[in-house]
Amino acid sequence: MNADRLLALYEKVAEAPDAVPRLRRFVLDLAVRGKLGTQDAGDELASELLTRIAAEKARLVKAGAIRKKAAQNPKMVEPPHELPANWRWVSLGTVFLYDAGAKREPKSLDPSLWLLELEDVEKETGRLVARISVADRESKSTKSEFQVGDILYGKLRPYLTKVLVADAPGYSTTEIVAIRPFLPLCSEYCALALRRPDFVDYVTRLGQGTKMPRLRTEDAVVSPFPLPPPAEQRRIVGSVEELMALLDRLEAARTAREATRDRLTAASLARMTAPDADPAEFPANARFALATLPALTTRPDQIKPLRQTILNLAVRGKLVEQDPTDEPASELVGRAMNHMAQLLASGQAAKLKAIKPIEDDEPLFDLPKNWAWVRLGNLSQLVTKGSSPKWQGIEYVDEEDGVLFVTSENVGVNTLTKMDTPKFVQARFNEIEPRSVLKRGDILLNLVGASIGRSAEFDRDDIANINQAVALIRPVSVNEFFLNRYALMFLNSPTGVDEMLGSRVVNAQPNISLTDTRNFLIPLPPLAEQHRIVAKVDALMALCDRLEAALTTADTTRARLLEALLHEALAPSETLALEAAE
Repeated sequence: MNADRLLALYEKVAEAPDAVPRLRRFVLDLAVRGKLGTQDAGDELASELLTRIAAEKARLVKAGAIRKKAAQNPKMVEPPHELPANWRWVSLGTVFLYDAGAKREPKSLDPSLWLLELEDVEKETGRLVARISVADRESKSTKSEFQVGDILYGKLRPYLTKVLVADAPGYSTTEIVAIRPFLPLCSEYCALALRRPDFVDYVTRLGQGTKMPRLRTEDAVVSPFPLPPPAEQRRIVGSVEELMALLDRLEAARTAREATRDRLTAASLARMTAPDADPAEFPANARFALATLPALTTRPDQIKPLRQTILNLAVRGKLVEQDPTDEPASELVGRAMNHMAQLLASGQAAKLKAIKPIEDDEPLFDLPKNWAWVRLGNLSQLVTKGSSPKWQGIEYVDEEDGVLFVTSENVGVNTLTKMDTPKFVQARFNEIEPRSVLKRGDILLNLVGASIGRSAEFDRDDIANINQAVALIRPVSVNEFFLNRYALMFLNSPTGVDEMLGSRVVNAQPNISLTDTRNFLIPLPPLAEQHRIVAKVDALMALCDRLEAALTTADTTRARLLEALLHEALAPSETLALEAAE
């Protein structure tokens, strides 16, 4: 494998989601299998190197530099694959002193020396991203001392590819172990061999089921280590550095290409929804976006902004044409207010408090002529929230003994979620909190936490209640003056989310008050146009679903192609992946 062959392979799999990271691991796999170049018959054999290592260990024991136990050759576990004839599989403890760094207390550290933490090393590449001295880093725990040439290995499972060679003396967290060869080896080869995929898999398997899995010393010293002749170690490092540099350039080019593509997509969508956009320019902007988006949309994650743009267009009156014969929204609001007055007079509803008049400079953007801005509370007969069962001395019970209890985690985007494992509370909770008993058609809105602003419709006939993190919004009359579907489109649109979160209160965590909820501004179209908007959005979202599914399928296909090519490259036949694909 050389740069030209790797580049040709990359061109076949470039659009796979994780092409470059996979190819980096592939290069390491080739390196430790002896497949990056040819072996040289004139090299010192690995077996001869082992003889010299044994002699050096004996000398170190005699000199008192290491203990006799450290000089023993641990029995190696089964190696994962075959090696070239002049290489040897050896246990790690045969050629390295594992965890060689002396332990130092914080007060004994030399303030001028380097103090290495796991966060200073880049995953996968082992690059050092920060070099901080003891004097510049507060330390209260025991550290490990290391020397120049030590291989510094992150033994905690999330950081198993954080491996580098010490180019200066210093100290490290005890989650980084110093691995010191008994006889000088090519430290850069040793470091890349500890990042190889089969060793990462070995350590990962050993840590299954533990909360913070670490490589134990007894498992480390028996692990297989691929030992090439010394001269070949240096040649391997040169080849790996060349190929990794190529992959760095390819990754940078891909990142730049994706960033440009994302900027063009964002700009195309923004032109249609800009607050100061000229309505006369909208058709041209829409045609441009529709013409360019297929070429710009190449990843499933790019569908989300497209969905958001559709919602923004819908609630700004830019998705369907207005019909001048539709009943104006102002008359619709008037009828809703009259209906609310009837409910109040008959005692079927209580007047909502603190609903403010709409100021002239308050609307978020200009509306089509027959639309109207309206407060959410003006179209609602009830805006309230639930309570915590704990506050009321209520216990959670089985389904047959209680009533359904809806929490913020059940309020998804437009619809209820996680209803396959619902919660239930004692039925008397409804007697204690009667105002928050749910009815079909109620709109639920999360008031606090990570899901703040998310809203859904309660579309069930279950007897149910809610907790204090969820607002209940009951329309004056369900789907008579505004469609729940349209209201949810607004509340879950970027425009609606900005409106809601702009009024949040920030304490320990952001939250929305019921007063703010009642005063949310909603752009209300004529009822007939609401129906057209909902139908159009449904059709476009279905199109997005199909596009997202197609892109996901394409990603899966590319990933499988990449897997097949890399598998073929590592097959015993030694037929490289590129040749297999051609």
